[in-house]
Amino acid sequence: MRRSEQRRQAVFALYQHDLTGRPLGHTLPAGASLMTRALAHAAADRAPELDEVIDRHAHGWSAQRIQPLERSILRVALIEILHPDVAPADTPIPPEGAIEEAVESAKTFCGADAPAFVNGVLAAVLREVRENAPIP
Repeated sequence: MRRSEQRRQAVFALYQHDLTGRPLGHTLPAGASLMTRALAHAAADRAPELDEVIDRHAHGWSAQRIQPLERSILRVALIEILHPDVAPADTPIPPEGAIEEAVESAKTFCGADAPAFVNGVLAAVLREVRENAPIP
């Protein structure tokens, strides 16, 4: 299964978990890959941390005011940007790839304004990460 589909499954499991309050294990598809499970669980476990990041970069919005599906897309992308070691993969996705995947999901599954919003938040996070990265 392609990594983009595994990410999408993580987003939808997280979305259903967020919306219904059902345990994450019940919202993951049967036979979900290790990557799907790792992304979904990391995003759920670190939701408060990720929501603080969203709050800082979503000017005029708090994570709790963002539509649940958009919030789930942002959380999964943030896991890949901020914690690239979480999801087992032969080759970790570069941050720009995580942003591109998130924007594509927003284009496909969310409202017309969502792709630009998701891109803006994630691009601002990536800028901050790079500005604060230690110089080797």
